[in-house]
Amino acid sequence: MISVDAVSVEFSGTTLFSDITFNINENDRIALMGKNGAGKSTLLKIIAGVNKPTRGKVSAPKDAIIAYLPQHLLTEDDATVFEEASKAFGKILDMKKQMDYLNSQLETRTDYESEEYSKIIEQVSELSEKYYSIEEINFDAEVEKTLMGLGFLRSDFTRSTKEFSGGWRMRIELAKILLQKPDLILLDEPTNHLDIESVQWLEEFLKTNAKAVIVISHDKMFVDNLTNRTIEVTMGRIYDYKTNYSHYLQLRQERREQQQKHFDDQQKEIADITAFIERFKGTYSKTLQVQSRVKMLEKIKIIEVDEVDTSALNLKFPPAPRSGNYPVIVEGLTKRYGDHVVFQDASFTIARGERVALIGKNGEGKSTLVKAIMGQIEFEGKLQVGHNSMIGYFAQNQAALLDEDLTVFQTIDQIAFGDIRTQIKNILGAFMFGGEAIDKKVKMLSGGERTRLAMIKLLLQPVNLLILDEPTNHLDIKTKDILKDALRAFDGTLILVSHDRDFLDGLANKVFEFGNKRIKEHFEDVNGFLRNKKLENLREVERTVTK
Repeated sequence: MISVDAVSVEFSGTTLFSDITFNINENDRIALMGKNGAGKSTLLKIIAGVNKPTRGKVSAPKDAIIAYLPQHLLTEDDATVFEEASKAFGKILDMKKQMDYLNSQLETRTDYESEEYSKIIEQVSELSEKYYSIEEINFDAEVEKTLMGLGFLRSDFTRSTKEFSGGWRMRIELAKILLQKPDLILLDEPTNHLDIESVQWLEEFLKTNAKAVIVISHDKMFVDNLTNRTIEVTMGRIYDYKTNYSHYLQLRQERREQQQKHFDDQQKEIADITAFIERFKGTYSKTLQVQSRVKMLEKIKIIEVDEVDTSALNLKFPPAPRSGNYPVIVEGLTKRYGDHVVFQDASFTIARGERVALIGKNGEGKSTLVKAIMGQIEFEGKLQVGHNSMIGYFAQNQAALLDEDLTVFQTIDQIAFGDIRTQIKNILGAFMFGGEAIDKKVKMLSGGERTRLAMIKLLLQPVNLLILDEPTNHLDIKTKDILKDALRAFDGTLILVSHDRDFLDGLANKVFEFGNKRIKEHFEDVNGFLRNKKLENLREVERTVTK
């Protein structure tokens, strides 16, 4: 059992949460819920040991393995996919190396009576007990099974990790976590970078193989299918429900209705007492009754009604300067990494004002095309960015690129110029960074808050070609809708990478389909594309397209 004991987090004079206590038991599948900024990711990092609480502690058995997958990763590129995944067994292999080394010492040394020789024997004995208590594992077979479950092909195993998009690197990290067979798995938005088949595989794996899981996710179906317990973080405390997400929503609604009823009854009681005091406070015969009611008022503890997130994001892109007729012109474009071809012989144009959705399975080249347009990678063929094209780019890992040691205000202040500098507080307020929130350090922000902050940076300069690569990954449903409304009103050219059909509906009037090493142009919106393909949703596109 792992216990969270009276954990509190405070920063800049603000209490994020206070005296949070709960236990995590084997077979718990916990959904951690709450509005953006409530402290979900912070709590997960504390349980993982990445962050320290202001007060309180997390207790776990000495040999317990707690594995943590954060929202954002900055991975190194010094290994193949298979080598990187195999690092999951690094501690076991290091244990074996240490045992072999100590045994060789015992064989060559002759100081049998010395204290040092005795210590080596103790170390070997302790290591041997640990090593041989681990069930025999065919490491290579386990790595292969896990990587293939997460969507990799055998031909991917020998490719360098740097050839893969952020989403696929996230899968490698996820594979390393699953291979460790931890006592507790902590997952922060794990499905953002997974296609439907991989989500289903992960869901099944966690249900049947994991000892205990805590997950933060906006994917309602994934959370519902996986979890048997829901912990809500709200107003600095938690509510612990022994049920899945859908039933939790129902119970939460009932809880708030009860709180509201008690609050309303209490307010009526306070009003009645106050009215009595006001009416009779100068009446001599009622002096004792008035004093009694004054004391009653002082003793009343006001009932709190849990907050409902009513904050609203005010998002508007600046007017787009006029670009040339064709912001993007592509002829015979090919991208390969060694022998691996991502796509080849792609030819198309994107006209001014067009709104293009890039659709297809992860790894088929959507983000690769975006990087080619941005001039971040080399390629074969011709790609021309048109006359007077001013690009605004939101990358998949944009939020992870923010400087964690700066405050929210400093992040914007360092890139603002001219009259905008006098408007920074207003701009931040429009993005739900009001009051003391502007002094929060980036490292303390949730994934959704970081995404909003990264979006502000995008908005501070006028652009006419907006390229957004999975911009909704860490946004809640309400904020997605606000972003969508702002993009509808944007009067420039738009390129969108997303697997969210509801988000793309009404935004894109052309679809580029990625699959089988090709980019196919469809002159219709997302719904028309799916109708003609006889598919229900974009997840089915990901399932039917082959690598």
